[in-house]
This record gives sequence, C-alpha cells and structure tokens, in this order.
Amino acid sequence: MERGHIHPISSLIREANRIFFDMGFTLAEGPLLESEWYNFDALNFPKDHPARDMQDTFFMKDEPGYVLRTHTSAAQVRYPETQLANGIQPPYRAVSIGKVFRNEATDITHEAEFFQIEGLAIGENITLANLKGTLERFFRELFKGAHVEIRFRPSFFPFTEPSVEVDMRITGEKVPDKLRDRWIEIAGAGMMPPTVIRNGGLDPEIYKGFAFGCGIDRIAILKWGIDDIRLMHSADLRFINQF
Repeated sequence: MERGHIHPISSLIREANRIFFDMGFTLAEGPLLESEWYNFDALNFPKDHPARDMQDTFFMKDEPGYVLRTHTSAAQVRYPETQLANGIQPPYRAVSIGKVFRNEATDITHEAEFFQIEGLAIGENITLANLKGTLERFFRELFKGAHVEIRFRPSFFPFTEPSVEVDMRITGEKVPDKLRDRWIEIAGAGMMPPTVIRNGGLDPEIYKGFAFGCGIDRIAILKWGIDDIRLMHSADLRFINQF
C-alpha cells in the first residue's frame, strides 16, 4: 500500500515546534475567530489604523466585534493572561503557530489565508540581543547544511517598539541559485511596548519582552524553492507527493 506524504506546511510546523521546544519555548494556542480587542486594541493598533479596513480584515457580520484573526500576535497578550490566571509568573517563552486570514487578492506570493508563527519572550532582562540570538538559532537549525546570517533593519509595527525587519542571507552548495547569497526579508520583530506588556497583566516597569512573526508559507517557498504560494493550498496531490 502506498504511503501518504506530509504536507510541506505540516512538516515545517513540526520542525519549528521542535526547534523552539529545544530552546525552552512552549506552544501557545489561540482561536481563529478573534475579538477586535486581542487582534487590534490590546496590540496598540489605533482605531483608524489601515489594517482595520475591510480591504485587509474579514469582519464577522453575525458576530460584531470579532474578526478572522489577521495574525497570531494576539499571543502577546493572551499567553501572559493565561499564565497569570494559572498562577505562573514570568519569565515566559512561547510560540503560537496557526492559520491567519487577510482580505486581499491572491497571486504567486500572496494568499487570503496562510500560516504564521509568532514567538515571544517576557522577563526582567530581555533585550534585542536575545531576540537576534533566538532568530539566528532558529533559522540556522531550520536551514541545516547552509550558512545563515541575520540582520535587522529599522521598521514600524504598532505592537513593538523599537521594531525591526529581519533579513536572512543563505549561502551553501545546496541553496537554490535564486536564494544564494541574497538578503531576503523573512520576519517582523521588536521589543514589546509598555502598553502591550500592561495589557497582558504585567508591570512594564519590571518586565520587558520581545516578539517576532513570520509566515510559514514564505519559509516553505525559500526552503524548497516553490514558485507559487497558491500550490500549498491547492490540495493537488501532484504537488504534495513531491514531499
């Protein structure tokens, strides 16, 4: 009997979870149908922020105040809340991995639904250096057999301050030609601002934290040289069987 094949997204989720587990991170879960509080307000999004527009967010007609989550970043508030409710004090380290939704046109690099990984660490002495070291280890283990470099560029996200874009460069014999020795934007990250720390139930005068987010689909495209992101959601066995 012919055996089935693991979908590349499922394979990456398993691998990412293993790498972060080895670094002491736990898995945080959250609902696909998210309240505007956790999806936007608690993460420092102004009421007039463009991300709230109908062009980007699927709002629920029959559930006022709820949306299909646009990112897994709600874990920055949900996870500390849950830990504190169970009597567990910081430090915290967690990753949230799951499907997110954006109301946008699809093409070879964009989908209306895709998978994202969100990581966070909260403690008394968390710095950008901890963030960089965490991401460097993650990507180096994920792209074993290749040399991986990480760099930060200044950026802006409502739920981090300072915010950075994370670029990655891969070199090595097994790296696809179109990726080899090129800087590629791979994630958004930064330090959690006092507002977000406070919304999670913690004192920002005591605790600091970092957070980062990146698309699992985008990592799969880079790792296996997939040409069209839509293939990963096509349910076409000709594509799945390659893995």
